[in-house]
Amino acid sequence: MRRWLVALAWLLLAAGGGAHAAAGTDAEDSLLPKIERALNGPCIADPATMRRHHMDLLKHQRWRTVHLGERGAAVSLERCVACHASKTSGSVAAAPGDFCVSCHAYAAVRIDCFECHASRPAAHGAVAAEARP
Repeated sequence: MRRWLVALAWLLLAAGGGAHAAAGTDAEDSLLPKIERALNGPCIADPATMRRHHMDLLKHQRWRTVHLGERGAAVSLERCVACHASKTSGSVAAAPGDFCVSCHAYAAVRIDCFECHASRPAAHGAVAAEARP
């Protein structure tokens, strides 16, 4: 009889843990950043690569732009903003749900890109750098 009670206790614990785990998954999903899809089709790389390496790509291109004067590359903050600006705010960093802000808040990473760079796409396809003196 005691073995039966122990087995029943384990069964109840396992069932309760499974229900808790399922509830935890829903709770975790509600904490994940909600990101709008890109506006202009596929990104330059798959989502897993971009999540992991986007900053490396941007830093590499920053160096090439600043030191070599290369502009208009596939990997550029301007192109990211053009594709990922929110339909609601028109920006990647104006509201808590915007593309850059939502992920960086989730990862507890402070971004300072938009202290200098535009967080909204350039109007009529104009290059943001051309607007600067």
